[in-house]
Amino acid sequence: METGSHIRLVLWKAAKAVDRVDRDSIRETGLSLSDFTIMEALLHKGPLPINRIGEKVLLSSGSMTAAVNRLEGAGLVRRTQDPSDGRRYLVHLTQNGRRIAAGAYRRHAQRLEKAAEALTAEERTQLVRLLKKLGNHAQRITVGS
Repeated sequence: METGSHIRLVLWKAAKAVDRVDRDSIRETGLSLSDFTIMEALLHKGPLPINRIGEKVLLSSGSMTAAVNRLEGAGLVRRTQDPSDGRRYLVHLTQNGRRIAAGAYRRHAQRLEKAAEALTAEERTQLVRLLKKLGNHAQRITVGS
């Protein structure tokens, strides 16, 4: 039987290898990690307030503002006043931003698929199920301690 410490080591090494593929793939898009994650969130979720984007991509308020300013300056996003709450602004992809985000995400997804092709469909399903089981159990231990 595998020990908990060995499982942790194997999991860490695998995560590190997949993370390297992920980061290299994002770098190849020509976008920074934060710009890519913001644009990907907007591509899949539609217009969002800055604070919601920050929650989704795990960036602080200050980092989000700087990133949105940078993306807006490049013509990739625009801010509009939220029609349901005039005190807040929504961030939208521009037409050019949507084109760039869609192409970058498509290439990125293909690269991640290439990394996962070592697993059969059944193995992928089993891996996801087991990782969720492990993560949920670890979360209960952390919360319960």
